[in-house]
Order: sequence, then C-alpha cells, then structure tokens
Amino acid sequence: MAKGSDAVKKFIGSDIDIAQAVYPEHAYDVNEIAAKLSIPEKYIEQYGKYKAKIDYNYLNNELKSKPDGKLILVTAITPTPAGEGKTTTTVGVADGLSKIGKKVVVALREPSLGPVFGVKGGAAGGGWAQVIPMEDINLHFTGDFHAIGAANNLLAAMIDNHIYQGNKCNIDPRKIIWHRCVDMNDRQLRFIVDGLGGKANGASREDWFDITVASEVMAILCLSKDIDDLKARLGRIIVGYTYGKQSDNTEKPVTAGQINAQGAMAALLKDALKPNLVQTLEGTPAFIHGGPFANIAHGCNSIMATRLALKMGDYVVTEGGFGADLGAEKFLDIKCRFAGLKPSAVVIVATVRALKSHGGVAKADLEKENLDALEKGLPNLLQHVENITKVYNLPAVVAINAFPKDTKAELDLVEKKCKELGVNVALSEVWAKGGEGGQKLAEEVVKLCELPNKFTFSYDEKSSIKDKIEAIAKKIYHADGINILPVAQKQIAQLEKLGMDKVPICMAKTQYSFSDNPDLKGAPKGWTLTVRNIKISAGAGFIVALTGDIMTMPGLPPVPSAEKIDVDNTGKISGLF
Repeated sequence: MAKGSDAVKKFIGSDIDIAQAVYPEHAYDVNEIAAKLSIPEKYIEQYGKYKAKIDYNYLNNELKSKPDGKLILVTAITPTPAGEGKTTTTVGVADGLSKIGKKVVVALREPSLGPVFGVKGGAAGGGWAQVIPMEDINLHFTGDFHAIGAANNLLAAMIDNHIYQGNKCNIDPRKIIWHRCVDMNDRQLRFIVDGLGGKANGASREDWFDITVASEVMAILCLSKDIDDLKARLGRIIVGYTYGKQSDNTEKPVTAGQINAQGAMAALLKDALKPNLVQTLEGTPAFIHGGPFANIAHGCNSIMATRLALKMGDYVVTEGGFGADLGAEKFLDIKCRFAGLKPSAVVIVATVRALKSHGGVAKADLEKENLDALEKGLPNLLQHVENITKVYNLPAVVAINAFPKDTKAELDLVEKKCKELGVNVALSEVWAKGGEGGQKLAEEVVKLCELPNKFTFSYDEKSSIKDKIEAIAKKIYHADGINILPVAQKQIAQLEKLGMDKVPICMAKTQYSFSDNPDLKGAPKGWTLTVRNIKISAGAGFIVALTGDIMTMPGLPPVPSAEKIDVDNTGKISGLF
C-alpha cells in the first residue's frame, strides 16, 4: 500500500476531512517513522499503531556526542481573525525540506483542550500540511496534559492537607499562590471560595483555577532534561508564604519540597516526560510534546523533544506560539537560554488578509484588493521582522501563506517592503499542496541556515527585574516605557530581597497586539506597558509579569467550537476544524 498523502488524490475539504483521507489507511506505522530516525526498538513505547513515546534515556545515554542539526524557528505576525497559519507553515516547510532531500524532524506543542473546544478548533496544522492522527493529537493524545493536571492538583491537595493536619510549615492560607487547574476554558472557575462546610472540610478561603497550560508544572515539564531535573524543579516550586512571625518579622516562601510533594508529582509525570512521536501527512517524523500557552506562559514545546529532534535530523523545524513578540521572544530569551540552543534561521508567517485586517479592514471585506489598508497593516509585519533581525541578530525569511484571492499587486507590495529591510519573501502554498507548496520556502531556509549569525538575547538575565521588563517593552513591543503598579512593585522588592530576581522574564500579555491593549492593531506607538502583578515560577526558573487584563483562565466564546464537534457510531470524529 502506498504511504503518505502522495498516495491520496488531492481534494479540497475541511482539515479533518483531509486528515482522515490519509489516516489511518495511508499512514505509516509509528515503527516505520521511528526507523527513519534509527531509534532502537528498546526506546520506543507504542500508544497504539500510530503514536509512540520515546524514552528520554536514549537522548541522555546514546546521543550526547552526536552533533546537532540546524534549528529553524517558525513564528508569525500578531494574530487576527483572518488567520496566519503558523503551524500549517511549520509542517509544510518541514515536508518541503523533505521533498528537496533533507533529513528533517518537526517539533511542535500539544494542543490544549481549551482552544480546541473554544475558539480555535483543531491545532494540528491545516489542509495538506498537518500532523496525524489529528483527532488524537487535538483531544487526549497520550494523556500528558491529564498527568500535568493531576500533578498540579496533587500539590494543591497536599498544601491544604498540610494546613489541616497542623501546618508545620506555618503557611498563611491567605498567601497561598498555588492553584488548581483544569485543561478547559471555564471562566466560572476564575474566582471561587473553597473549604466550605466547617472545619472538617478544611480552611475556608478564596481561590481560583488556572488552565492547565498556564500551570508551572507544564513549564517545568517542558524545561526538564531528565527525571532528576524534573524532581529538583518540582521541589523548588513556591506554593505560598508563611505568616511572617519569624524573628525578623518577614514572611518566608514555602516550597513543594518542604511538604514532600515532589516525588509523588514526578511519579505522575514520569511517562509524560517522554516526547511523543507521530508523523505529518507526508510521513515526516514529528515530535509533539508539551504545550504552554505563549500569552500566559512560555509558549514552546519541550526542550527534551527539541534536543532529541536536533540529534536525529539535519534540520529541525519548530514554532513559538502566537506572534513573534510572544512565542519567539520567549523561545529565544527563555528556552534558548536554558537549553543552550542557537537557531539557524527564523520564518515569519503572514497573510495578506491578516495584514489588511491590521490596516482596519473588516473580516467580510478581506478578499477585496486594498493596497492602502495593506500598507497601513504592513508595519506590524515589519516590526516583527526588525525585532528578529536587529534585536536577536538572526537571519529571517517572510513566508506569505497564500490565499486564492491575494492579488499580484498586494504580494508585490509585501515583498518590496520586506526587501527594504533586507529580508526575502517566499510564497507558501502548503495548505493546498503540502510539501510541494513549501519547496521554495524550504530552499530559502536552507540558504539562511548557511549564513553566519550573531544570535543575542534581548536582555541580560542578571539585570534588575524592572530593567528586564523595560528591555522587552521597549525593544520588542516598542513601548515608550513601563508603569509598574504598587502591588507589582512590592512583589519585585520581595523577590529581590529573597535573591530570586536574576532569572529570565516570562511576559503574560495579550496576543492580539504589540501593546497590552488588544484593540491596538498594527504597530502602535506612544503607549506605556502596565505591569500589574509579578510572580516567581521558581521551579521553571523564571519570573512571570502579568500585564494589562491578561488572565490565566480563558473563557468560552458565544458559540464555542465544542458545539460543532461530534462522533458517529463508527467512532469517526467530525467538526475538529
């Protein structure tokens, strides 16, 4: 039987229709995918016929001395309702690299159930540039997110039990900063009161839920290099603070290690720590592992999956969530710093439609040629390009994700403006043509990977918290300055006093604007970034700065995607995009 999407007549349908045309009949067995990467059988743990986990001991025991391949980061302009197609482009350029004879591996995040059932629907690529099995990847996959949620909530239960059983650590219930989580958009859980019903049911207190992808456990899993590192990081989680009745009258942080939670949490996460191996529609190997949001967390797949891919492929294509001001900034300033990674090239994805949206065009009018609106929206793309090439000193190419109604005049204008910044533009037709439609982009990426680059971070992690936030705000967001509210100032002073300030910053900011106001489109000028809250993620190893109205528990839209999702009596799922 012929394998991969080339074996199927190319029809145009919904993303799930296309995926189901290939999977399972024309998909490779996961052992065949593993064989492409020469993974020994003893390190492969199958989850059915088309999914597997790869034991991280293979990386740490047998691949350490092997040189790394070239790392390609795919990012995008600021998201709009018109769509950009970042994951689609990531998969398509990887298949394009494979088409031109390169040994390539994809490294992606796992989708959260929140967006799948909320606004976005499926998140496994689109058209003929997808990863499969897309239904499994979008829903429960191999259970990683459930394990993360269980570990997070075990710690929460142990904190409340510790207080109930005598509170040896002197935890002040009003100063608990660890919260329960669930992998679903549920605004009802943003603010709750728990422990009601009398003393036998625990201490009554105000509390809230985070979405699982915002949990520090998610960040820790994605930044851990092995089980020992995982346990050490879990033990460093700060869960709350004491009553402050010590001799110096200062409240002290209490960690998960002090209540002996790290061992049990690691036991729940031992399989989730192993990267997941699947494939694209064209049979390109893909590691899909971890999934922190980029607007409220650090927005990258796991270091372990990326390092594993780099040892197995000559080229590795990965992505950062949302626009380059979020996912790419955190990939470069947090993940690359922690893992010692150096990207060889960056792909910045845009669509003519989305740029016209930034120029003020309503969604219903995006298919009409409008050069004036396109010119007004182009600064958004150009600012992202300038950040990548001038702040981080990385070679970049702009990938225009093609739509049928894009006109030559519009495409020419985008190319002209990008070339003025010294950056080439490649038309990407991967949605309609898969790897074949990504070959030109792949060829441009290969050229960029051979160029020398002087990759630098946007700030020095040893500088003050205020200076680091200001560097991101001014260099990446192009704000005039920052306004740190009194509560956040007090939190900064506390972290500095505890010696926890010399770590990277993870900005929690709206994905819909360079600014902290989602209504400011394009490349806004003359604004100030407001920081309202600062919290330490000591296990992950970074500080989270919450800006604007960003929340760690999203809500569902008026018509959630969940209303369209169904399954028939044969088990076939529909409505996943």
